[in-house]
This record gives sequence, C-alpha cells and structure tokens, in this order.
Amino acid sequence: MAISRTFMSFNLFIFFLVIATTNGQAPAPTPSGPTNITAVLEKAGQYTMFIRLLKSTQAADQINTQLNSSSSQGLTVFAPTDNAFSSLKSGTLNSLSDQQKVQLVQFHVLPTLLTMPQFQTVSNPLRTQAGDGQSGKFPLNITSSGNQVNITTGVVSATVANSVYSDKQLAVYQVDQVLLPLAMFGSSSAAPAPAPEKGGSVTTGSASGSDGGGDSTDSSDAERIRYGIIATVAAIAASSLWI
Repeated sequence: MAISRTFMSFNLFIFFLVIATTNGQAPAPTPSGPTNITAVLEKAGQYTMFIRLLKSTQAADQINTQLNSSSSQGLTVFAPTDNAFSSLKSGTLNSLSDQQKVQLVQFHVLPTLLTMPQFQTVSNPLRTQAGDGQSGKFPLNITSSGNQVNITTGVVSATVANSVYSDKQLAVYQVDQVLLPLAMFGSSSAAPAPAPEKGGSVTTGSASGSDGGGDSTDSSDAERIRYGIIATVAAIAASSLWI
C-alpha cells in the first residue's frame, strides 16, 4: 500500500509539473508569410473595387514585390472604400485607358512608409508612384490637424478615415474619396483664347472700307456741285452776251 501511494504521488507530481511547465511557456509564434496588399484589404472588407483595380492593373503584384524586397523603404497605401467608388460619376473608370488605370492606382501609393504622426511633418506635395507632384501633374497635398488628416489633389478633397493596417513595411489608410489626379481629371491650366467675334475682322475691314468709300462719295458730290455752279455761271454769262 505504501508503495502504491508513493507511486501515485510521484505520478501526480509529474502530472502537475508538466502542466506548470506547459502553462509557463509562451505560445510559439505563428510563422508570418510575405505581406500581401490584397489579402490585407480582403480581410478588412469594403474594398472590393480597389482590390479589383489592383489586380487588373497588376499593381498588387508590384506592391507585394516591393514590400518583400530587402531594399524596400516601405509603402503607404490610401485605400478608397466601395462607397467612395460609388460616388464617382457614372462611367469614370470605363473612360480610362489601361495606362491611366495604372496611374490612378499608383496615385494612391506613396513610395515610403508614413505613420499617422508623420503626416504632421511631411513636405507637400508628396511624391506618389504615379509621378512627381512637383511637375503639377500628380500633386498630392496633406494637411493634418490633431487626429484629422486631409488630402487634396487639385480635383478632390478626401479625409483619412482610419488606419486599416500597419507593420514595419506597410501602412494602409482608409480614405472617403477616390483620389483623382490633376493630370487626368483636372481642367487645362491654360484657358483657351476667346474666339474672335463673328465677322470681327471683316467688320473692321468693312468699316475701314466704308470710311474710305464715304470720303470718295463726299469728294464726288463736291465736284458735281462745283461743276454745276460753273455751268450755271457760264449759262448766265452767255445769256448776257446774247442780250
């Protein structure tokens, strides 16, 4: 009996020791795969249209390649919601060429990682993957006041609603408007020259010609009057001679 109790006590000791050791260990971290922009957006929801654009333009593959490159400086993505796309004028996306769709997506991506606090110190205009904002074609300006961040493109004004995702390589922010670049959706910077008045040059020429014609008419009338007076005087003189 003593041996049995000793054996049971030993087993119980081992059992509780295993439990204590197991509970004391931190759970093994789940191996993290490469960052995938579309997976991030799919998990967040309400970005179906933006995901479709990312895939159709192959911009998603380019972003994922950059994110997982050893030389990457990180990326910042402004993701418009489905509601933002719904607010676009009907046919806006269909009117764009394939190249313009690529540029539209690239305009929503910054080639550096920006955290929310960094929005307060950035220099405008920001450079996007669509091109340099200094050229005036793809300007993206950010203003920040407290926790509110606003974006202007020269065509639309948008608000950063919240942070969707962030890690050491990628920051994704929800925006309430599709960011439309000035190069594709802005009016021409140079206003077209006004069309000349209908028949303006002809009118000027006619007026000039009319003025000249008026002088000629007045001169002819004066000559006729002068000749009429001379003829009358001559007739009177002739009559006097006959008398």
